[in-house]
Amino acid sequence: MSSNIYAATDLNLRKQKNEKILRILFLMMTLMLIAPVLIILITLIAKGGPILSSEFLFEFPRNGMTEGGIFPALLGTIWLVAVSLLVSVPLGVAAALYLSEYSSDNWFTRLINLCIINLAGVPSIVHALHGFGAFVIFAGMGTSILAASLTLAIMTMPVVIVATKESLQSVPHSFRVACWNMGATRWQTIRQVVLPNATSGILTGIILEVSRTVGETAPIMFTGAAFFLPFLPESIMDQTMALSLHLFVVATQVPGVPDALPYGVALVLIGLVLLLNAVSIAFRMYLRGTKKW
Repeated sequence: MSSNIYAATDLNLRKQKNEKILRILFLMMTLMLIAPVLIILITLIAKGGPILSSEFLFEFPRNGMTEGGIFPALLGTIWLVAVSLLVSVPLGVAAALYLSEYSSDNWFTRLINLCIINLAGVPSIVHALHGFGAFVIFAGMGTSILAASLTLAIMTMPVVIVATKESLQSVPHSFRVACWNMGATRWQTIRQVVLPNATSGILTGIILEVSRTVGETAPIMFTGAAFFLPFLPESIMDQTMALSLHLFVVATQVPGVPDALPYGVALVLIGLVLLLNAVSIAFRMYLRGTKKW
C-alpha cells in the first residue's frame, strides 16, 4: 500500500504527456526556423566557396565586373556601417536617455514614442527618397558616403532607441535611489551607474542595426552607392561601392557573370554581418559578466 502512495496519478501522467508533446512541438518549430538559415548558408558555401580567395577579397573588379575581386565594395560597406553608427548610436542613446530618465508621461513624450514606432515601420525605399531629397539635394552633400550613411542612420535609429530604452528601464530603480541618497546628481547617476549596467542591452540594438545596415540596398542606391568605381573613396564626401548593391548588380544587371560570383559576394556579405555580430556579442557577454546584479 505504501508504494502506491507516490505513484503517478492519471492526471499527472496526462500532464507529463502534454509536456512532452509541447516540448516536441516547440523543438520542431525551432528547427523550422533554423532550417532555412542552414540551407541558405550551405548553398552559399557550396556555390560561392570555390571563388573565395585573397584575390577575390582584395582586388578590384575587372572586365565589366565579371572578373576580379570585391575590395571596393567591401571597403565601402565598412565605410557606410561605421559612419552610420557614429551618427545613429549617440543620437539614439541620447533620445532613449531622455525618454527613460528625464521625461514624464505626457502628450509630448507619447507623441515622440509614436513617431519612433512609425519611423521603424517606414519602408526602406521611402527612406531612400527622403535621403535623396534631404541630404543629396537640399543639404548639398551630393551622392556621397555621408548622405548614404545619414539615410541609413535615420532608418535604423528606432532600433537603437527602443533597445536602449528597454535596457535603461531594466536597471533596478534602487540603484538610482542609492546614488541620489549619496548626493549624486541625476547625470552622475546615469553616467556612473545606469549606463554601465545598460551597455549590454545597448549593444543588442547596435547588433540589430549593423545587421540591417549592411544588407540595405535601396537607401544607398539613391544617395551614395555607385554601380562601379575604379578607385577607392578618399573621404566621406566621395561615392563608394557597396556589397549589397554590388550583389544586385552582378546578379541581375551584368551579362556573362560566372555562376559562382554572386554566391561569393553573398557569402562575403553574410560573413561580414556574422563577424561584426560575433564581435559585438562577445563584448556584450563580457559586459554582462561584470554586472553586480
